Amino acid sequence: MMDLENEIKQLVVESLCLEDIQPEDIESEAPLFGDGLGLDSIDALEFGIALRKKFDINLNSDDVHTREAFRSVSTLASFIKSQKIQD
Repeated sequence: MMDLENEIKQLVVESLCLEDIQPEDIESEAPLFGDGLGLDSIDALEFGIALRKKFDINLNSDDVHTREAFRSVSTLASFIKSQKIQD
């Protein structure tokens, strides 16, 4: 799971052009939005698109499970892994 989390961290940095943050600076359990990494709704859209392309997963913004998945890198890794199992 650590490799998947590292891939997600790298994707966060690259897809959102976060020049002042390195993937290793992102804590797996830290919130991605608000007080954590500080991402906003525009970032969520851009990052969601990048996640879909890289991991070939389904994301539905109206689904409570998808919203919960975006809480942290760790929850996203679990969500991606569960999506892959369903395929």
